[in-house]
Amino acid sequence: MDRFTAVERALRGAAPHALLEAVQGALAAHYAAVSVDLLLADYAMTILQPVNVPSGADRSVPAHANGPGRAFGAQQPHVEKDERSGERTAHLPVSVRGDRLGVLTVKLAADRFTPDVERELTDIAEILGHEIIVAGRDTDRFLEASRASRLTLAAEMQWQLLPGRSRTRPEYEIGAQLEPAYSIHGDNFDWSGDADQFTLTLTNGMGEGIEAALLTNLAINGLRNARRAGLSLVDQAFLADQAVYGHYHGIVHVAALLLRFDLATGDVEIVDAGSPKMWRMRQGRIEPIELEPQLPLGMFEETIYTAQRFQVQPGDRLLFASDGVYDVLSPLGERYGEKALARAITSTRLLPPSQVPGAVLKELSGHRGVGEADDDAMVVCLDWHGRP
Repeated sequence: MDRFTAVERALRGAAPHALLEAVQGALAAHYAAVSVDLLLADYAMTILQPVNVPSGADRSVPAHANGPGRAFGAQQPHVEKDERSGERTAHLPVSVRGDRLGVLTVKLAADRFTPDVERELTDIAEILGHEIIVAGRDTDRFLEASRASRLTLAAEMQWQLLPGRSRTRPEYEIGAQLEPAYSIHGDNFDWSGDADQFTLTLTNGMGEGIEAALLTNLAINGLRNARRAGLSLVDQAFLADQAVYGHYHGIVHVAALLLRFDLATGDVEIVDAGSPKMWRMRQGRIEPIELEPQLPLGMFEETIYTAQRFQVQPGDRLLFASDGVYDVLSPLGERYGEKALARAITSTRLLPPSQVPGAVLKELSGHRGVGEADDDAMVVCLDWHGRP
C-alpha cells in the first residue's frame, strides 16, 4: 500500500470526532510530518481558528493574511521555508467543490518535501474536507471550532439551512455571505444543481429573531419540497406561498427571488416575489436588472405567479443583494444605493465569487459606520462561464 492510500484509508476509517487525530497520526507515520494543524474559517469568513485549541484560548489568524490566509484566499498551496532549520510548512486549502472550509498546515523536514509530496498533501486536504462535511452529521466538533463567538438561536437556525457558502462547477462559480454572521434573522439563500439546471433562491423573511427564522425555515423548506417534487419554478413559488399563508394568514410574508439556470443555453427563468435585487456586470458595464415585481410569498391566498426570462452570457457576473444592503443609511442619512453598490462591484471585479460577498459587506460596513446594523445583509455573487 502506498503512503497516499494509507492516509486516505486512515481518514475514511476514523471516527467522525477523531478526524484531526487520524490525519495527524497518518501524516506523521507515512510522511514524517513534524506537526499537523487544521484551521477552520469562522462564520464571518474573517479568521481561521485551530481545531485543537483549549476552550478559552485564542490562536486564530486572519483569513486573508499570513501563510494560512494566503492559501485560504487563493485556494492554492502556500509553502514557507524556515531559513534556520530548512523545514517546509505547507498550508493547504481544505475545500469541497469550491466551498472553502479552512486550511491544513503540515510541517516537514526539508529532505521530506518534494513536488510529489506537495501534490499528495493537497489531495489529502481535499479528502479531509469531504470527511469533515460527512462528519458534521455525527459530531459538533468542527462546527464548534468554526465559531468565534456564540451564535444567537435565530442565527443557528438560519445557518443550518444553508447549502454552503460557495460552489464551483465548470458552468458557474457562486459565493454568498450573510451579515451580521452571528445574529442574522430573516435573510437566507439556497441553491441546488443537477446535470442540466441550477436553481438559486434568495429569501428575506419579515420580523426579527426567532420569528423571522421560523418564517424563513417554513418558506425555504416549502420551496425545497416543491423543487424536489420536480415542479416548475412558478409552482415552487405557488406552493411556498400557500405554505406561508396557510400558517400565518397574511400577517407576515417572505420576499423572494427565484432563479433557474439552463446550464446548456444560459437561459434563466425568474420569479421576482420581493426585495432581493439583481445586478449584472457584462464587459465592464454594471446595470441593475429590472424585473416585474410580484407579491411576496404568503401575503394573500392563492397568489398567481408568472415567470420572466433572462439570458446570461459567458463572462457575465451577477450580484444579488437584500434590502439590508442597498437600503443601509450612513451616519448622515445617505442611502447606500445603487451607485455605491456599483462601485463595490467594480472594485471587486478581480476577486473570485467566493470572496466578493465579504468584500462588498466590508465596504457596506464602512458606509454604515460604527453603529449596529438595523437589518440583515445578504450578498450573493455568481460568475457564469457557460457550457462549451
